[in-house]
Amino acid sequence: MTRRCYITVSIPYVNAEPHLGYALELVEADALARFHRQSGAEVRLLGGTDDHALKNVLAAEAAGVATSALVDRNAGRFQHLGPDLGVAFDDFLRTSSDPRHRPGVERLWRRTAEKGDFYRRRYEGDYCVGCEQFYAPADLVDGRCPEHETPTEWVAEDNWFFRLSRYSAELEDLLATGRLRIEPEAYAGEALAFVRAGLDDISVSRSRIRARGWGIPVPDDDDQVVYVWWDALGNYVTALDYGAGDGADAYRRWWVESDERIHVIGKGILRFHAIYWPALLLSAGEPLPTAIFVHPYLTVGGRKISKSAGNGVDPVAVAAHHGVDALRWWLLADVPRAADADFTDARLVDRFDDDLANGLGNLASRVTGMLHRFRDGRPPIVAAPSPEVAVLSEVAAAYDRFDLRGVTLVIRRLVEEANRHIESAAPWVLARREREGDATAGRELDVVLRSLWGTLHQLRALVQPLLPDVAARLAEALEPGPEGALPPSRPLLPRLGQP
Repeated sequence: MTRRCYITVSIPYVNAEPHLGYALELVEADALARFHRQSGAEVRLLGGTDDHALKNVLAAEAAGVATSALVDRNAGRFQHLGPDLGVAFDDFLRTSSDPRHRPGVERLWRRTAEKGDFYRRRYEGDYCVGCEQFYAPADLVDGRCPEHETPTEWVAEDNWFFRLSRYSAELEDLLATGRLRIEPEAYAGEALAFVRAGLDDISVSRSRIRARGWGIPVPDDDDQVVYVWWDALGNYVTALDYGAGDGADAYRRWWVESDERIHVIGKGILRFHAIYWPALLLSAGEPLPTAIFVHPYLTVGGRKISKSAGNGVDPVAVAAHHGVDALRWWLLADVPRAADADFTDARLVDRFDDDLANGLGNLASRVTGMLHRFRDGRPPIVAAPSPEVAVLSEVAAAYDRFDLRGVTLVIRRLVEEANRHIESAAPWVLARREREGDATAGRELDVVLRSLWGTLHQLRALVQPLLPDVAARLAEALEPGPEGALPPSRPLLPRLGQP
């Protein structure tokens, strides 16, 4: 039976234009989705925007425009970011305008209410608008939000609360046993430690007045709007017509019956996805995600890239200047699994030139050039060593542990091994001996060329999920024409930096 895999990215606030840090998440999720498709699975990749945040309201007020106008403008930019980065979403949901969303949020709310997991009480506390989250005094750093390094706001109001504490034991068991898998493991330990420190019930609504009326009204309580995180997390199932009820085909197919339900998120929102969201689903009686894949932050000058910090790097501008392939490769090849990575244009250029222009591209030119020079562009039809099956297992294991950088290291290693093979086999020497009448040398040359041609095909397959455009160009360079000859050899990946 065909495997089924549902992959989602977190949905961003749209108070400002997208930055490079979010591009990392989209590219990683796209590579993961493409790999699973390549492996024969049915895949659905979901993107979207979180429109109902208070920070969107405040940004609109500062700009002197209606909230809906600012949200529409910026959400459109996020929606176009996917295609601009070569990301192939199967679906995209905007929480303020997609007709599937509100009914789904209301259904989730009512299922939890039926469970008796809501109660209303007055609450006072330090609130960070950037995080849309209350913080305990002990969590603050010099009285500031630990995430945004900005002063918090003291908020006092009546809210609906969710009995998160009721699910402490189940959440601890899920995380401790790995039934809810979090990769890399360091983040799993972080989530488990948070649960074991004790869970307090959480506020899941906001005053309609303070929200300026922007948001989904709490069912049967028009004085409150649904907390933006409750609203936003629901997108993973509302996009599957969860609001239509148990008979919704998309929800059954992609959530209930999927072999894998994977969330790709940044480390700053781990608590919401590894603790709050599973607890919400447990309360509603719905299946849980199977895995949460977490990525670190991108920084500039050592500071986290963020909209609020004003140090955002425009990923569309970077892609337009250096090319989508160069940007995708840097994001996938230079960012560690669990450590932040500092971005500079120079690092992007160096990584592309070292790995792709001087590495894969140069290898492809060398091999196709020798095929033209020694065999009129026709790959020999002889038995040759097959590409290593072990490599496929190694790559599959890297994807499974969400190690995209590990995949790029395998590709770089294969390129280096192929170049060493060329140097040790010396095809030019075999060709000279063949011209001198040595038939054995000719047969050896055929095997070497056929083996290198096969290695390039394997590299094309390995590159395809990461750099689909490069893989397409490589496939074209390796495909014999009607007369059996390869296209003329040409530079596949020119250098970005100065020669």
